Amino acid sequence: MAKPYLDFERPLAEIEAKIADLIVSEGEAAPGLEDLRAKSQEQLKKLYKNLGPWEKTRVARHENRPHYSAYIKSLVTDYTPLAGDRKYGDDNALLGGLGKIRGQSVVVMGHEKGHDTDTRLHHNFGMANPEGYRKSVRLMDMAERFSIPVISFVDTAGAYPGRGAEERGQAEAIARSIDRGLSLRVPFLSIITGEGGSGGAVAIATADRVMMLEHSIYSVISPEGCASILWRDGKKAEDAAKAMKITAQDLKRLGIIDTIIKEPVGGAHRMPDTAIKTVGAAIMRELKEVSDLSSKERLQQRREKFLNIGRSLN
Repeated sequence: MAKPYLDFERPLAEIEAKIADLIVSEGEAAPGLEDLRAKSQEQLKKLYKNLGPWEKTRVARHENRPHYSAYIKSLVTDYTPLAGDRKYGDDNALLGGLGKIRGQSVVVMGHEKGHDTDTRLHHNFGMANPEGYRKSVRLMDMAERFSIPVISFVDTAGAYPGRGAEERGQAEAIARSIDRGLSLRVPFLSIITGEGGSGGAVAIATADRVMMLEHSIYSVISPEGCASILWRDGKKAEDAAKAMKITAQDLKRLGIIDTIIKEPVGGAHRMPDTAIKTVGAAIMRELKEVSDLSSKERLQQRREKFLNIGRSLN
């Protein structure tokens, strides 16, 4: 099965096509094969060294990028999924449950986009309904009751904007989830693993530490949505992405996120296992720091961090 290359990866695709043809015709011992592989790796490093905001948007949305289920499978043991908001029903776009990361009990939750047509439809492409955010509040309540840290994995284009979601109180559910995160007395970490879109992302990201994978994006609206509003032309999404400061590097400088997690060369979608292990190490490192604080100190620092966003820029 052919690799799904992004537009800016065409030079790499050409080299790797030559490698594949050479292996088919002459085998692994083919003359010049190692030189081509070295050239491929060099091209990969060159392409990913200085990605622009639009290229990072494409990488953040890559279909092979690891999603919530992949992180849970690799990082969490004794995982017990919990379903339902105890008010209306369950939401398959925002999953959660109990488990352990390296022996540490945690409550985990996150958006699941799915990996093929069937699972994407089942998980509504990671766009949660109100019951998803009411489930997140339920999970945070439980975490506080039993003094268990909370870990969230953010990867959504935004909350689902359908009529049913609005009728069931989408905005109110998001607001309550944001508020619960800010008032949570136990350690709370959030990792933006792909696309962090609008209130649907913020709803589970009002954490003590907000981390972002190197090529993820985090914004109040998608570049396409911004372009449609500003220029009434969604084709200007690339221009919007540049203006919106949506990359991890920009957001770290602006004080909106705390930590950038480095990805393997070529992005997390090329080496998902390596990326997940790196995320796991970052979680344990940050969790130790946050756990050393008293609940009063955590609450004060968390609130001050979010209240200070946008107040002063260097």
